[in-house]
Amino acid sequence: MQRLRIDQDIRSMSEFRTGIASFLKQVHDTKRPLIITQHGKSAAVLVDVGEYEAMQEKIELLSDIHTSMSQIENGEGINHATAKEMILKRIAK
Repeated sequence: MQRLRIDQDIRSMSEFRTGIASFLKQVHDTKRPLIITQHGKSAAVLVDVGEYEAMQEKIELLSDIHTSMSQIENGEGINHATAKEMILKRIAK
């Protein structure tokens, strides 16, 4: 995801309502999120679908890594040789 550009990527709810199509195009073209404000405070974030899916995949991967690290710290992991053997057996089937 591209970095937010404060001067271009923060819009009020009233601006958003009057220019929804152009803001959707902006988000799609720039791959930057759009912050929508209401009464001067942030209210929502509009994100391109592809960028949202990429974020979800990264979150899932980080969650899996965190789970794995916790399992290893608790002595629940298996060594590399055993893991490799298990995978090779699965592939051979």
